[in-house]
Amino acid sequence: MRFHEVLNELNINLENRLFTVCDGAHAGEKMIVSSGEPVWMSDEEGFFALHGSEAVSAPDGRLTEIGGERVFAELLGKDKEIVICGAGHVSMPVIAIAKMMGFRVIAVDDRESFIQNALDRGADEGMCMAFGEALDKIPGGPDTYFIIVTRGHRGDAECLLRIVKKPFAYVGMIGSRRKVALVKQTLADAGVPQDVIDSVHTPIGLDIGAETPEEIAVAIMAEIIEVKNKGKRAEGFSHEIMKALLSEERDPAVMATIISKEGSAPRGAGTRMLVMHDGSIRGTIGGGCAEATVMNYAKEALRDLDGKENNEAVSPVIMHVDMTGKQVEEDGMICGGAIEVLLEIV
Repeated sequence: MRFHEVLNELNINLENRLFTVCDGAHAGEKMIVSSGEPVWMSDEEGFFALHGSEAVSAPDGRLTEIGGERVFAELLGKDKEIVICGAGHVSMPVIAIAKMMGFRVIAVDDRESFIQNALDRGADEGMCMAFGEALDKIPGGPDTYFIIVTRGHRGDAECLLRIVKKPFAYVGMIGSRRKVALVKQTLADAGVPQDVIDSVHTPIGLDIGAETPEEIAVAIMAEIIEVKNKGKRAEGFSHEIMKALLSEERDPAVMATIISKEGSAPRGAGTRMLVMHDGSIRGTIGGGCAEATVMNYAKEALRDLDGKENNEAVSPVIMHVDMTGKQVEEDGMICGGAIEVLLEIV
């Protein structure tokens, strides 16, 4: 199977890691490891055949020297997904903020007009059905964040009973102390382990004294961002990027991956952007001058490929993009920092 086909078949609930040789004689070689076991190598007699065991012990999200070569190791995630149970007044600003932050949003409610409001606000998917029925259709996973804001403690309890049986990155529930106590007791009576009950974020959101729906939404999303950024999982290959890669009818493209970051650069190691042959992009590595520089290089590389037969034989290139120079200041960029970006023809 091709690399992207293997990625597409991985069980997202397992610990999946990707290793890439970034420079040297073996630049571009890759290995995928799932639950500690290698499941695919780009060259079964190449670099990782000799150094695979060393690579598996490498820390995630950074460059490591192995066998005289620099290797980037990452714990793969997928699109970050928020499932909102209840599409009432608090959910509307949550949806708006979540979409600005790049989350995929699924709204669940048994009221058609409320689901329509969620879709109008930007939700990617609306499920108009009973909460239990909808949640049975949502597998969850280590990149899924559940928000429970139903209109009553019965709906909350029904949602929690379904959610705690799934893998999740976060589950938070709104409500008064009395309501929260009732729901937690319902879970305990149903035999849910106490450590699982204690993992529920309730009252939901960071304690910033939020009062209005908009302020509550800020508190909720701030807490989710805090949980997300404490995790080790890179963004990996988003749904948008995978869809483009798996397309049978596409021209060569350039995959740009941040492999190191210094200072206050906006995006971290493991962030990806796919530059298509027509100049369009899938994903982002942070925007601004850094992204523009990478895009320009990628477009030139793709133009140079025209007429060549073996695109995959083109060696990967590492770009060092410094966002602290004088020109950057003149352009109004204040983030600073520097990134190294691996560019590969795919």
